Amino acid sequence: MKKLFSTLMVIACLALAIPAQAQIKFGVKGGLNVSKLHLSEETFKSDNRTGFFIGPTAEFTLPLLGLGIDASAMYNQFGVDSEEGTSTKKSIEIPINLRWTVGFSSLIGAYVAVGPQFGFNVGDRWFNNVCEFKKNTTSFNVGAGLKLLGHLQVGANYNFALKDNGKIHSGDPDDLTTIGFKQNTWQVSVAYLF
Repeated sequence: MKKLFSTLMVIACLALAIPAQAQIKFGVKGGLNVSKLHLSEETFKSDNRTGFFIGPTAEFTLPLLGLGIDASAMYNQFGVDSEEGTSTKKSIEIPINLRWTVGFSSLIGAYVAVGPQFGFNVGDRWFNNVCEFKKNTTSFNVGAGLKLLGHLQVGANYNFALKDNGKIHSGDPDDLTTIGFKQNTWQVSVAYLF
């Protein structure tokens, strides 16, 4: 009975010590994104579109396990081109990722991250009365990166849409065709955490 009690006390102390050592860091994150629009029909071209993102970020980590969560609120924009002209899609993106970090030393580490991303359109919903962006979107992130010098992070990430990001309307007003599209994005980011 004594051994069982001692073992339970050690486990309880460890369980209490891990959250006490948990680290919360705040910082700024920004980068480049390259998006590809995926259309359900081959009527329109879906070339790559480049843009940028920037915003505050936070990271919560349990150091002994290397597990953590990171979340950001990113202002995101990319260009949309068509025969009628060019427009810019603007949104606020909120990625929330589960992250696992392996430290090689106190100066360098590597991480992998996965999680959902929620987007909210803050620009025009319509582009040349042809393309209609949804008010909000849901997508999924898969990424990896390096932690350098305890504060700097460099990462790459692929974000794929879970449902349509909008619709493209074409044809005569009497015979209108609506085509849904998804937007998948490669992202390269740099973050500085305080």
